[in-house]
Amino acid sequence: MFVLPLFPQGRAPRQGRVFPVVAVLLALALALPAAAADRTVAIFDFELIDSSLEGSMMGKNADEQARLDRLAPDLREAVAALPGYSVVDIAPVRERAEKQYLQSCGNCSQTFAREIGADIAVTGTVQKVSNLILNINAYAFDAETGEAIARGSADIRSNTDQSWQRGIDYLWENVLETQFEAAR
Repeated sequence: MFVLPLFPQGRAPRQGRVFPVVAVLLALALALPAAAADRTVAIFDFELIDSSLEGSMMGKNADEQARLDRLAPDLREAVAALPGYSVVDIAPVRERAEKQYLQSCGNCSQTFAREIGADIAVTGTVQKVSNLILNINAYAFDAETGEAIARGSADIRSNTDQSWQRGIDYLWENVLETQFEAAR
């Protein structure tokens, strides 16, 4: 029995060799815009809720304020390192944001985030019950819809630089990071 080869000399016709290349290039071109569009995140400075007896008697503590001031930059660095996200500078709205209590101002953090071109607004608090009992909280919301993106809490014991750092690290690595990854 004689079998007639489909393609003379064992080669596919020219268009048969070109089609797979064109298909791959088209798929890559369609995927690039989606991959390049990072979600932008505005991470506002953390706020202190001091319900301790010490706070009501002694007023602001400079060491606590310094610790509080380090939380948002640490979280900004962690979010910026996560693929699919970029952090937006809050400087244009920082002064107005600092005049508000972002946890109860009627979603003003989302308004501020939209003003600076962010898709997500992140706020945070540290609740101080005493020098032994503190709690770090963070909340992320879609700036347009108000839908929760991520939220979490970390209890810390002792009011030291090390405990606060461990708290924010734990909160990111064990709670928030997976929620941000799921929201990409």
